[in-house]
Amino acid sequence: MEGGKVETGPCVCGEMIGVEKNEVSEKDDDLEVEDEDEDDGVFGFVPGPLVPLKQQLEKDKEDESLRRWKERLLGCIDGDFNGQMQPEVTFHSIGIIVEDRAEITTPLPINENQSHVLFTLKEGSRYRLKLTFCVQHNIISGFTYSNTVWKGRLQVDQSKGMLGTFAPQQDPYVHTLEEETTPSGVLARGIYSAKLKFVDDDKRCHLELNYSFKIKKHW
Repeated sequence: MEGGKVETGPCVCGEMIGVEKNEVSEKDDDLEVEDEDEDDGVFGFVPGPLVPLKQQLEKDKEDESLRRWKERLLGCIDGDFNGQMQPEVTFHSIGIIVEDRAEITTPLPINENQSHVLFTLKEGSRYRLKLTFCVQHNIISGFTYSNTVWKGRLQVDQSKGMLGTFAPQQDPYVHTLEEETTPSGVLARGIYSAKLKFVDDDKRCHLELNYSFKIKKHW
């Protein structure tokens, strides 16, 4: 699968910091494949302590330029000064975008009675996953994702990326992940399972979504 470009949300705090994608080594079919999306220090960033939102706004308020920058960054969070330290991320939907096809959107969380096969793709087609989410209570920084894919028990792909830093706001953020290309050929067709995970720089997991998709010869 090929990497693409990460698009950022409308807020200045949603600016992309960087993207990385790791090569994945294939393992033997009869071996149990472990999930390898745990943090490996790739981004090498050590976060500072969390500070309440109100304290962040009041700090250095005598610095006019810094005050204006904070207002521009955090001016959309009136009423969110409840003293909660930890940021909260709520995911609303996951979508699949394929050129010349209608977008498929699935609300989150997925209902227990709902099929976990979220979409079907044609072999050799290019697609992107789109997530809609809200941030509340505090700034979330170093927001990263990993998407690991298996066919049967064999891990066949893993992508990782840095989304950025996001301030609380009333309107949801919309992020489109890296472009992927489905494999082609008889052996590539069938059902795939995947795990999509979002973690911040304090190693808090805000979403761990297990889903499946199908690759077919034709639409």
